[in-house]
Amino acid sequence: MLRRLYDWTVSLAASKNALWALAIVSFIESSVFPIPPDVLMIPMILAAPKRAWLIALITTVASVLGALLGYAIGAFLFDSVGQPVLAFYGKEAYFDDFATRFDAYGAWVVLFAGLTPFPFKVITILSGLTGLSIPVFIVSSIIARAARFFIVAALLKRFGPPIRDFIERRLGLMFALFLIALIGGFYLVKFL
Repeated sequence: MLRRLYDWTVSLAASKNALWALAIVSFIESSVFPIPPDVLMIPMILAAPKRAWLIALITTVASVLGALLGYAIGAFLFDSVGQPVLAFYGKEAYFDDFATRFDAYGAWVVLFAGLTPFPFKVITILSGLTGLSIPVFIVSSIIARAARFFIVAALLKRFGPPIRDFIERRLGLMFALFLIALIGGFYLVKFL
């Protein structure tokens, strides 16, 4: 089933409404859809390299707007479903501690998830669930998603089809390693 969904998503890249399809996929991927927008972005940019920046911009804007939907899902479903479950098990205090820790590091978590293959929707929903500051959430989402999509666009525009394999297989790992090194550097500076 996932393969059929993937193939269907790729087929949208060739349609006359590809930019709209890209915006919709980018929007829903940030909250519920399992296929990342890169699947559409890559063939669209390879087919029209002069539109790379427009494609990256549309992907970024739609993804951040979709992230707000994910945030709302976390915020509203928690009140109606999650809170009673925590109360039933007497775990409200544990959630408060988790939410406080998430709020302290939430910007970094959103940045990490927005740049890597980690499912961004999980973090958008968790951000709403814990009540992460909306301005912090939005700024972190914009930075992460813009960096990810514009880097992909720049690589495809510059190197074309040969970079496709690298992007599809290794770019997420490179972003993850970069973020681990960055966070490790901040940790060392803070505690040494």
